[in-house]
Amino acid sequence: MGQTIVLTGMVLSAMPVGDYDKRIQILTRERGKIAAFVRGARRPNSALLAASSPFSFGQFEVFEGKSAYTVAKASILHYFRELAQNLDAAYYGFYFLEMASYYTQENMDGTDFLNLLYLSLKALLHKTLPNQLVRRIYELRVLVLLGEYPDVFSCMKCGRRDGLYYFSAVRHGMLCMDCLKGERAVPLDESVLYALQYILTAPLEKLYTFTLSTPVLARLAEIVSGYIQQYNDHEFKSEAMLEEKSGIL
Repeated sequence: MGQTIVLTGMVLSAMPVGDYDKRIQILTRERGKIAAFVRGARRPNSALLAASSPFSFGQFEVFEGKSAYTVAKASILHYFRELAQNLDAAYYGFYFLEMASYYTQENMDGTDFLNLLYLSLKALLHKTLPNQLVRRIYELRVLVLLGEYPDVFSCMKCGRRDGLYYFSAVRHGMLCMDCLKGERAVPLDESVLYALQYILTAPLEKLYTFTLSTPVLARLAEIVSGYIQQYNDHEFKSEAMLEEKSGIL
């Protein structure tokens, strides 16, 4: 084999191959989402046993092949073992991983997706933050990265920047009272509007620094869920599991 390269990333998924190997997906800063084989990773004494598991974040030394990479070494900085101690948080975490896998690809700059994923998983471990809130923040910021986020700063019909009391998934954003007639829209108050505006524009390091009341969070969840369903018909398996486990979307 030739020289190795070192990539910083997180394991998104893993599946067994043969008797002792694994095939994993890694979201990396440098190469985007890649597929990699980990030889002997399923042997009990393998140095790569834990490093080839979902949520493992760190540096991966890999050989580059024609259609896949092979992991030679790994230096893991965070295994997110705490998620294993909180089943509810783990379900959300797997949903985050699956979303990242679906929306990323090889040879893209994976820095922003990786940073968002890492901080969102860390946020699931904060006891003061509802997992439902972490989920909605993550989903909205994924939309920002994809360039498909709604406009929550002006009326989508007349451009007015005040009196925004209705959200329209069809219109990709807000509507004022004067433009509401004949439209399908969800009413919201200033607290929900401010939450949407903050989530879409806040610096990444300040995303998970607030909480919402139960009614505000419920309306936020309704808006985000409806918006995603309007424009994405992909069914995430982990989302179905999350719904079955918690009864909450």
